[in-house]
Parts: sequence; C-alpha cells; structure tokens
Amino acid sequence: MAEGGAGEQATGAGSGTHDIFISYASPNSAVADAVAAALERHGRKCWMAPRDVTPGAHYASEIVHAIDSAKAIVLILSQDAATSPHVLREIERATSKRHPIVTVRVDQAPLPAEFEYFLNTSQWLDASGGDATRMMPKLVEAVKSALKAPAATPAAALTSHAPAHSGSARSPKRTAIVVTSLIGLALAGFAADRLWLSSHRTASTPASTKLASAPAPAASTIPEKSIAVLPFTDMSEKKDQEYFADGMAEEILDLLAKLPGIRVIGRTSSFQFKNKTEDLRKIGSTLGAAYVVEGSVRRSSDRIRVTAQLIGAKDGSHLWSETYDEPSDDVLKVQDRIASGLVRALQVTVGADDLGTPPLLKSSEAYDFYLRGRHAIDQWDRAGFEAAEGYFQQALELDPTSVRTAEWLATAQLYRAIWGFVPPHEGFERARLTAQRALKLNPISGTAHAVLASINTDYDWDWPAADHECEQALALEPRNPNVVGDAGFARSPFAQPDESARLITTALALDPLNGTWHELLGQMRYRAGRLAEAEAELHKALEISPAYAEAHFFLGQVLLAKGEPEAALVVMQQEVPESGRDTGLAIAYHALGRRAESDRALARQTKEHASDSAYEIAQAHSYRAELDEAFAWLDRAYIQKDVELYWIRGDPLLKNLEGDARYKAFLRKMNLPE
Repeated sequence: MAEGGAGEQATGAGSGTHDIFISYASPNSAVADAVAAALERHGRKCWMAPRDVTPGAHYASEIVHAIDSAKAIVLILSQDAATSPHVLREIERATSKRHPIVTVRVDQAPLPAEFEYFLNTSQWLDASGGDATRMMPKLVEAVKSALKAPAATPAAALTSHAPAHSGSARSPKRTAIVVTSLIGLALAGFAADRLWLSSHRTASTPASTKLASAPAPAASTIPEKSIAVLPFTDMSEKKDQEYFADGMAEEILDLLAKLPGIRVIGRTSSFQFKNKTEDLRKIGSTLGAAYVVEGSVRRSSDRIRVTAQLIGAKDGSHLWSETYDEPSDDVLKVQDRIASGLVRALQVTVGADDLGTPPLLKSSEAYDFYLRGRHAIDQWDRAGFEAAEGYFQQALELDPTSVRTAEWLATAQLYRAIWGFVPPHEGFERARLTAQRALKLNPISGTAHAVLASINTDYDWDWPAADHECEQALALEPRNPNVVGDAGFARSPFAQPDESARLITTALALDPLNGTWHELLGQMRYRAGRLAEAEAELHKALEISPAYAEAHFFLGQVLLAKGEPEAALVVMQQEVPESGRDTGLAIAYHALGRRAESDRALARQTKEHASDSAYEIAQAHSYRAELDEAFAWLDRAYIQKDVELYWIRGDPLLKNLEGDARYKAFLRKMNLPE
C-alpha cells in the first residue's frame, strides 16, 4: 500500500473483485502503477491503495479485505518497502492466507530478517537495473504461473536471484521476531504514531558487562552474508592505546555497515567479547555471524602497526589477513587500506559490493581527538560525556568539515541533556545547533536527523516534527539497529506495544546482545500484559549487564502485576538509587500493605530526586491512589521538562489516573491523543 499521513483520504473505484493485490511503499508508486497497468492489459484485475480504496471507507479494513480476497500478491520490493512496517504487515497477512507472492525487486537493498522469513519461498524477479518495464513480460508469466499453482505449494523460483541474505531466513531464536497482524492496523493518527525515540534509549552497554548466556542460533539460521567486528587488542608497550584500538574497530565496523547486502552485527554485541578468550566459532555462533573480523594495534610515537584478519566463524578458517606498518601520521591511510582489504576479501567470499567511502577526516590529529571522544562517551557517566564533548570540539576545530565529528558532538551534547548533567534548555539547544551543523555539511546524515528527532520527542514534545525526523533517519539508516529500535520504542506513547516489540526484535536481530533492546522489549511485553515474556526479556537484560539501569525497577513492576509483591520487593531492593529504587520500594511496600515503609521510601525519593525525577514520584503517588499528589507531580514534571514524560500514555503505574478528567487534559497539554 502507499503510506500516508493521518489526513490521507482514500479515493478510487472501490474494492470490487480482483486477482492481484499490489503491495508497495509510496516512493515506488510509479513502478506499482506500471505493474498494475501491465497486468490489467493481460486481463488480471489488480487492487492497490489508495487507488482502489472506497471513498470514506476504513482504510485498514479495506486493505485486509483486499488481501484476503486476492488470489496472489505482487510485492514491489525496495529499500523503502523493506523498512516499511505496513508493507511487512501486508506480506505477513498474505502469507497467513497462503497466497503466492511474486516479488519484483527494484534495488539491491538488504532485507530485514522478518522480510526474509515471509519471502523465502516467493518467486523473484530482478528489476534492479533501473528499467522495470523490461521485466513486465516475465512478470505477467510469473503471475499466471502463481495463479495456477496450488495454494499450499510454494512456487518455484523464477530466476537465480535470491534474497540478500541466503540460508534460513528466520532470525536467531533468542531474538524471536514478532510480527503484528494487519487486522490491528489503524491509520488514524498515523503520522504521530511513527515518532522516533531519543538516543538515550539506545545507549550501549558498558564493556565491563557480563555476557548473556543466550542460546546460540542453529547454524542454518545464520545468514551467510553476516559479519561481526570484534574490538581490536591494544598491543602497545604502555597499554595506553585502548581508545585507538577500540576506535579502529568501530570505524571499520561503521564502514562495513555501508556495504549493501551485508548484515553487520551491532557494536554493542560485538564489544561484549572485549578482553575475552572465547573460540571465534563460538563467538560467531552467539552473535549470529558467518564471519568475524579481529585485529590488534601496536602504536609508538612514530609508528603504527595494525594487524587484521577475516575468519570464517563456522569452521575457524582464516580467509584473509594483513599487517600494516606505517608512520603514525598515516593512520587514516591504514584505516582505508584495512577496509579496502576486507571488502576485497568479502567480494571473494560473499560477493560484497564496493565500499566507495571517502576518508573519515582530513587530519590525523583530528582523527585522534575523534577516537578519544568515542572512547570517552562509552564511559556513560558525567565525566565521560563532558570529556567526549571536549574531544569532539577539538577535532572539529582542526577539521570543520567532518560530518562524523559533528554527529558525535551532537550526540554527546544530547546525552548530557538527557541525563540531566546540564540544564535542559542549554543542553538540548546546543545539541540542536550541532545537529543542524552536521546537516549543513551532509544533508543526508541519518544520525543528525536522529538527534533532532530525539530533541523533538524529549524536549519539544513536537510529535509531527519528531515524526518527520524519524522518517528521515529510518530512510537513511534502515539497517542501523539503534534507529530501528528507537523507532519501535517510539510507539510507546501511542499504546502500540506489539508494533514496538516487532521493531525492537528487528534491532535485536542486528544487535543480539544489546541489553537496552531486551529491557525495552520487556517493557513492551509488560504494557501488552504478556507478563511471562516481559519477565524473561528483563532477565536477559540483567544477564548481559547485572547492573543494567532500571531493569530491576521494571522487573519489579512485572512481578507486582503478576501478583508477586514479595518477589517484587526483593528485586526493587537491588536497583540503584538513581534508577528508581525508592520509587520501586514505595510501590512494593504499598502492595504488601506496609504503609510506613512505603511512606519512608517515597519521602526519600522526594527529598533526593524532586528536581530530576518528578515523573517517577507521580508514578508512586498514582499507584498509591493519591490522585491529587500524582497530578501535582505530573505538573512539576511538565515544568521541569522531565525526559520520561513522553512515557505517560498507557503507563500501567498511572492506571488509577485514567478515569480522571485531569488525565485527559494533561494528555491534551502534551499534544498526545486521549
């Protein structure tokens, strides 16, 4: 279907009877029109939105009916379609009805795991050369064949072209991709429904975390075109080049992530193996990667020696290795040579495309500051964010044209604002200006759009603006697990936990050991009332990082919802004070009828965190059925620009407020639907 905003009006000739349902993303409408015209010239009636939606009819219901009554589906597959949750719903619905699917691929964008799952038996036609008209005769024949085929029998592949990731299409079992039914689709409020959440929800787990004991995926589920880049080892004499070794690995990972058709495992998951000695075959299996890159760095005052190698994770075979020994001021050349060598090796092994990426920075000194900044930001504390901001500013002074440095400077400034280390106005506005600077340097910077989306969400509460920036970020970086996961979590203000869960599990397919995604998935399950699944996901987050911020707080809420207040109290006691421990204790003690202890915990929270956790204090008062106090603290959260306030709609702890007229009035003040 063509995607549109909340105000989109259906027009057309009505549903009627038809043979073919055409599924497409709106940027591919011209191709869809051409496909429909070609098929209808040969007597095959097609249905496509918005052309054939009955005026005034419920958009989603019309689409469901059209899919159900079709005899076959033609999918216009592109990067836009691959990142569209609405196209995905249509394909899932068609698959559930056992309809044959004929796919016309118009570009070589990689497929998300869930698309592979539903398309692994479909017919494929390749029109990625730019001229779809040449494929029309084959398309007509493919549709004719599909209509003749028994419904329960998958059609044979029409050509040798296959999905971008060969092998089994299902994601690793531990990430359990959840796909929602098209029946639940509601297009009212569609534009606001697609907000992008702030980057603080994708903060990488610190390197010192415990590795999750998640079961490894079966060998057949690991895509052949998948790779993980492990942190490089610092072999320098003084062991003072960790920042440089980590940065080298991160930049190579970022460069490889630009290769079409290659799934690159997220940095958070790959860096779980820092300073560990597991067998590379086990690492590849745990991460769901067919290939692993590892390396080492030895740096002195005047020389740099970098060794990198590409290893087949299935059997541990060494497919490529190289050592680079250069003057220290040639570090940019070394990085480019490593990336080029890896691409050549990948071309041989998995058919990767050319990288074609320009050098990161023009100055080796600026690059050194940049790497120090990336290393500092990973400390995830006040000192780290402040140091990162300083390093990035120094790098920009030396190389004002560096887009990547501007992007990361905006990110560091955003984190300082979100974590409350600077006043909201100062921090968010500074991040806004830097993100805008990055966009002036590069108008297609997905990261800059993501930062602006975060500011619109957390600080401005400007949902249409956030929606626009979110869409820009997703279009530019559809394979970035942070962007995908954040877009999923952004559904939470609009009470769409299943849709949120589906996108977060997609992010987990790319970054399976990211505690953030497991925690957020647990929250979505909690909001959906799927308490056993919520509990399991939160335990996974704590396996990855036993001290994961707020994981105990949310796990305690799940246990309370399950009717286990004693267990909830034990869990709440394990949370750190800065992440809601006293709020959790206040509600757990209240559930146990221990009023005095609940009062003391809430008093501590109020005394110590009135200026930065007004929303949590409102949650506790609401749970205790103290409605006037809850609304008073919500008003304080509004004035303080509490970054958690976007979470209000559908929050189970605020259930006692929902029948009060003040609650709906507050939602209106936040520009949220009632």
